Amino acid sequence: MASIDETIDEIAGEFALLPDWEERISYVIELSRELEPLADSERREENRVRGCASQVWLVSERRPQSPENLYFRGDSDAHLVRGEIAMLMRIFSGRTPSEILSVDPRAVFDRLGLKEALTAQRSNGLFSMMSRIQREAQAALGS
Repeated sequence: MASIDETIDEIAGEFALLPDWEERISYVIELSRELEPLADSERREENRVRGCASQVWLVSERRPQSPENLYFRGDSDAHLVRGEIAMLMRIFSGRTPSEILSVDPRAVFDRLGLKEALTAQRSNGLFSMMSRIQREAQAALGS
């Protein structure tokens, strides 16, 4: 598996191939098709991500490996947000808690050039999802 930095660079490179943000947003929406929908039973309050304008659910799973890795699955009622979830899964899922915590969410946002593409509300939602992933990683370290 590529490192987190390599994965972020890979996604940034994919965006760079697209000439404008309209096409980049279309690409993010296209990524949403890769997500498996969550089961209805997983769309519970404790899996909801607060701070998102859309309905967003995030499920984490610990797998006893050495070192322990965290795996994430998510879903939303909005196609663009589902695409954002797919990007975050690509970056964070299957990583150790330490790897996840080594990432500065603002740096990811800047490296991907999302500031120009997302509204403040969508940006806040993306940060809320990244914060939730990092809280799950912090909890895994503490247990």
